[in-house]
Amino acid sequence: MPEPSSAAKSLTVAYYLPQFHAIPENDEWWGPGFTEWVNVDRAEPQFDMHDHPRESVELGQYDLNDVSVMHRQAKMAADHDVDAFCFYFYWFDGHRLLERPLDNYVENGPEFPFCISWANENWTRRWDGKESEVLIGQNYSDTTADEIFATFLPYFCDKRYLRVDDELVLIVHRIDHIPDSQGMIDRWRFLARSNGLGELRVVAAETKFGITPDAYGVDAIAEFPPVGSNTLRSALMLPIRGLNKEFAGRLMSYTRMATRFMKRKESNFIRYRGVAPGWDNTARRGKKATIYVGHSPSIYGEWLAHARLQEDRREGGRGLVFINAWNEWAEGAYLEPDATWGTAFLQATRRDSSFVHQPQKINVGMPSVPWLRSLTQATLGTGLAIFRRLPLQKR
Repeated sequence: MPEPSSAAKSLTVAYYLPQFHAIPENDEWWGPGFTEWVNVDRAEPQFDMHDHPRESVELGQYDLNDVSVMHRQAKMAADHDVDAFCFYFYWFDGHRLLERPLDNYVENGPEFPFCISWANENWTRRWDGKESEVLIGQNYSDTTADEIFATFLPYFCDKRYLRVDDELVLIVHRIDHIPDSQGMIDRWRFLARSNGLGELRVVAAETKFGITPDAYGVDAIAEFPPVGSNTLRSALMLPIRGLNKEFAGRLMSYTRMATRFMKRKESNFIRYRGVAPGWDNTARRGKKATIYVGHSPSIYGEWLAHARLQEDRREGGRGLVFINAWNEWAEGAYLEPDATWGTAFLQATRRDSSFVHQPQKINVGMPSVPWLRSLTQATLGTGLAIFRRLPLQKR
């Protein structure tokens, strides 16, 4: 396959978390003044050399009520070949949460493209182990499509809103949660045309591994690592030194996950490539965290370069590569500078990055019950993945 021309480059889009400002609901649920930084600060290491708590440098522990922060973020992103932010959009039966940063962006934000991802799943108390307790639920009715489209409309009309082939790009985070996704999307398309906006390009995040566009009425799927990776193929096969005896989460290998995604076969539908600079949700889950050990700018840079090349070749200027994420600090998935790596992950995001892949070493320890438990969970994950791929009639 020939190399793409210099003009036919895919766009790189980074997911953007707005939970860095206090809101009344979080004050009630998690305590006064809660923001994502509270989780970040209380994270405790689970093994030797485990990098916690993480420390934000250059931008510091910002408050997204201050729109100047987003101007700095956008410049930082543009300088390192990120082409757009994708804001998580929280809407529950007409009630919105964490909307202020996006509204500030539209009113006084930078001249930098953006789109939205409707995060259409229940908010629960899973951070403190009470996953069955719903804080605010996502419901669907005959009027949901019209109601949420009316909320989308001001953003769609913004001149900075991301378009590909002149189509508005809309991400749906959990397409599998919508009872009649085809009907809802058809209605959205009609409303977009009726409002003079042209066509929509609806993309389902691959938050359920193996979904296809035809099954849900979307135009494309976007990989969402590490979803689908908590299996033996990505497990950390060597025990790690100093592992907390009470650790009950998963220990995975970042290198093996990245390699798995890079080796993934092309699909017969549009499946945009996705990458993650890291994944470690210790700040949220503590001893029950999922930790991808061994992340580094060099491996991330190689993965991103591979993803871009695949998109450039397949879709050219119509291609999209999604980074999970720009600022998911409590999940260890962020590009913003920190005290450990500085700007290295940003530098590795540039298309002309010179980072060279280097094997990552871990501090190998003695086998332990928590490590064996992690391998068991990965084995169960493999079994579940195989089961999900079976035809319904064979289950």
